Amino acid sequence: MTEFREVQKFSQWWLWLLLLAIGSIPIYGIYKQLIVGEIFGDKPMSDLGLILFAFSTFAIIALFYIIRLKTEINKYELQFSFYPFVKKKIKWIDVKSAKIVSYGLVGYGIRFGSKYGTVYNVKGNKGLAIELKSGKKFLIGTQKHLELSAIIERILNPKFNPQKKILGLNRIK
Repeated sequence: MTEFREVQKFSQWWLWLLLLAIGSIPIYGIYKQLIVGEIFGDKPMSDLGLILFAFSTFAIIALFYIIRLKTEINKYELQFSFYPFVKKKIKWIDVKSAKIVSYGLVGYGIRFGSKYGTVYNVKGNKGLAIELKSGKKFLIGTQKHLELSAIIERILNPKFNPQKKILGLNRIK
């Protein structure tokens, strides 16, 4: 039974304004070079190159549209995916610690090498920092930090979850 579920996507207005502005460049180039017949730019691409550039630009914009950060938690495991790139299941028995943190600007997407390990984030500056017993760390961004904190507290606290004693989990900080 799922106790927590969150699906996030890139919905920042300024990001979409920027992506649409970038997307307008190849459209204008195709219009100018293929329809009007004037070269586009100081060092113009071939017609095929311009079409391929437009295709790759819109593929990147489409990727931003389909990316989803999905987090699901139940009393046995944490599942998350950064679709279409990463999908993971972590059993609570493998978790050394879990806590909600506010972090500085780490950027969006998948970030490697922060003090939290690998960061999966699409917006905001709050997330669930996990450290596994193996020493591996990662952080999952959230927009529902209060709800997530309460769920994690309940799952990791032996007072509310007798299985916690069996799992050997550290309490959230």
